[in-house]
Amino acid sequence: MRPRIDLTDSLEKIPVQIFPSPKEGSVYVANIIAKLISEKNSEGKKCVIGLATGSTPKSLYAELVHMHKNEGLSFKNVITFNLDQYYPMEADALNSYHFFMRKYLFEQTDIDRENYFLPDGMLPKDLIKDHCLAYEKKIDDAGGMDLQILGIGNNGHIGFNEPGSASYSKTRLITLDHSTRLANSQEFENMSQVPRMAITMGISTIMKSKKIILMAWGKTKAPVIKESVEGMATEEVPASLLQNHDDCTFVLDEAAASELTRFKSPWLTGECDWTPKMVKIAVVSLALKLDKPVLNLTDIDYNDFGLSELLVEKGDSYEINLDAYYMLRDSITGWPGGKPDSSIPKHPERSKPFPKKVLLFSPHPDDDIISMGSTFMRLHDQGHEVHVGYQTSGNIAVTDEFVTRFIDFAVGFENIFGIDDTTSKKILDDASAFLNNKKSSEKDTQEIRSIKGLIRRCEARATCKYVGLKDHQIHFMNLPFYETGTIEKAPMGEEDIKITIDLIQKIKPHQIFCAGDLADPHGTHKV
Repeated sequence: MRPRIDLTDSLEKIPVQIFPSPKEGSVYVANIIAKLISEKNSEGKKCVIGLATGSTPKSLYAELVHMHKNEGLSFKNVITFNLDQYYPMEADALNSYHFFMRKYLFEQTDIDRENYFLPDGMLPKDLIKDHCLAYEKKIDDAGGMDLQILGIGNNGHIGFNEPGSASYSKTRLITLDHSTRLANSQEFENMSQVPRMAITMGISTIMKSKKIILMAWGKTKAPVIKESVEGMATEEVPASLLQNHDDCTFVLDEAAASELTRFKSPWLTGECDWTPKMVKIAVVSLALKLDKPVLNLTDIDYNDFGLSELLVEKGDSYEINLDAYYMLRDSITGWPGGKPDSSIPKHPERSKPFPKKVLLFSPHPDDDIISMGSTFMRLHDQGHEVHVGYQTSGNIAVTDEFVTRFIDFAVGFENIFGIDDTTSKKILDDASAFLNNKKSSEKDTQEIRSIKGLIRRCEARATCKYVGLKDHQIHFMNLPFYETGTIEKAPMGEEDIKITIDLIQKIKPHQIFCAGDLADPHGTHKV
């Protein structure tokens, strides 16, 4: 058998390692770090590692902590330098990268306090330049980075080096792009709280590292990964400049790698197995690229865009177009609960029984209407018994301003109708006093979280009433894993699973829908 043609290397300008999940990718990187630490220790040398923050490296740090606690991995010979820090930002603030690193790595290992360094986010601005120069000198004095760990922003930033950052840039104070602040607002109560500036290592600082590993998880990172790996090296996509490094690897999960040509258009990287699914992918891709209806694609279109092999194997474009069209047609329905009294063999949903009991799981009290509002309404309008299970309170998404506004409404309501408002006034006074003096490192009180949860429940009920649901079809599950008082959630536990099973057994649905977005940065939707 002759070898298959593979042109992947001619397209990908940075080595890529792909794993089924972030967990497996993190184990791979953790083993590289552990080996490097061990080698340096055997040589009597310090191991200097550059570290990143954000959601991407959390699973890596969890694996390193596991190796420290269970496999004897010591960090005594490790020196670390973090990429960046918001400015201004107190070190103890919940969104501070100092707080992040202590929580996820430093305080769970034996690294010496004098051996880890992060930019200072609270220096007066006139001292920042000297601080950045000193930070660069500390890295040089330590012998330079043996390994730099990176994440990547949706706009291609590494560290906080935004598009347009010069390849020769060093550690400095930088203004954050609006897109970065918008993406990072998920970690704050609202956009206004996201700092407008940050201190970051520069591109040249990163490029001086002996080895670089960039990690990326999830489909939202897929477009910029493709651009960075397969596109031109340009300062407009800072991560693409890593093409110029001698020892850089991208470690990805399958979702983050999904836009790479070898997955998106495998026929362009070599020979392809033309399964029905692959034919549909190729035809839809071609139609979108040319902005033409599927049935209007021609032999010339297929030949001009790398699909001549498909023509040879499957026949002329007319037959290929029809096959793809029928596959698309059979995947679309206006009857998500099944069309009653019909017999369509390839219909996405069975027609019987009718009507059906339907359970729609909504991670937060708005994902039902945001993610699948039309399907939600159509299921109800077509006669099915629809239930919604709101899995979490969603209280983190409610801003402090809404708390005092709604309590003030309650006080006014009681006053209008002659109800004793002593208790509600005290709650309002206590809440106002707490929120006015609330520090960035401070969690909401249980009372305030309860009020925020009530606000979300009222919004959810209003949605369900608009659709036409009755009270007994609305279920607030309040899964415990969510109730941490912070953006970061606890792992799912037995009680969360029991609550979910109990609801399913109570309703006994014929269909279950899960609303939401698997790209959710906090993982609530994935849970």
